[in-house]
Amino acid sequence: MSQISRKYKLTVILDTRGYDAPVESLQEKVTTMLTELGGEVSAMENLGRQEFIRVTEKDHTGDTYLLVEASGPPSFPGDLQERIRLDKQIKRILVQSA
Repeated sequence: MSQISRKYKLTVILDTRGYDAPVESLQEKVTTMLTELGGEVSAMENLGRQEFIRVTEKDHTGDTYLLVEASGPPSFPGDLQERIRLDKQIKRILVQSA
């Protein structure tokens, strides 16, 4: 039986407060995480620092956004949400079917 693979678009908001290393190291971390969950990254674009529309914390008004195109199994979005739930360097993630 063949493995079903779906395409996804992910928007990742990184939390770089107090992070001294280059953002590229966090991009590599996100790529590794997606690969470990059975996904395959086809494209990743750093959209740079963007201001938040709704500010939930006065001292954190914006951060770095990544746009990722990936493919993976149907369980990929749920597994990814569970994996990043406790990761303090990823503020939010939005997973959409492509």
